[in-house]
Amino acid sequence: MLVTRNCKNCIIKNMSCFGKLSFDDLKYLDGAKTSTFYKKDQTIFHEGRTPTGIYCLYEGKVKIYKVGIDGKEQIVRFVRPGELLGIRALISGREYVASAGTLENSVVCFIEKRVFLKMTVKYPDLSHCLMINLSHLLEDAENKLTSLAQKGVRERLAETLLILNSVFESDSRKVSLNGPTISLSRTDLANIVGTATETVIRLLSEFKEDKLVE
Repeated sequence: MLVTRNCKNCIIKNMSCFGKLSFDDLKYLDGAKTSTFYKKDQTIFHEGRTPTGIYCLYEGKVKIYKVGIDGKEQIVRFVRPGELLGIRALISGREYVASAGTLENSVVCFIEKRVFLKMTVKYPDLSHCLMINLSHLLEDAENKLTSLAQKGVRERLAETLLILNSVFESDSRKVSLNGPTISLSRTDLANIVGTATETVIRLLSEFKEDKLVE
């Protein structure tokens, strides 16, 4: 469902790569982009499709995931408001290597490739921001690969909970005195950790008994 979001008054533009754009260019971007409301568990784009533009998360939480040959979903990373989706595929001119879906009701803005690339030429700071984002994606991928190779399931689950804490604590509506409420199924959690759902349930019970989580 299309919704109205104003780029000039965007509350998260300074958290994104578009914070340096002039008033006139924000006005131009406002007329060129589209904003869409997605319900929880809806797909934004599918693995294997060719990107026609870039997505920027305005509100909500999004997961980037791959589906294996057995149909099992593997969550690769999370996207928070102000972050871009599909950047690697767009810059490289390749198909999406993963899919994007919503973890909760979300609003996502879409900018056509032609408009976006025009902005990167005009604003070197925007291109620099993209390089930083791509570097962070590479660093995260390397860290995840190292974690899978060197750490046990219990360690990986603890590490994942700490990452999720930082992802969900950005939403002040869900943060209590004891930290944020993480809205994620145990199956999704198992897919991130790379283990069976039953193992996650058992380890979460152990963490709760040890008073590490609530």
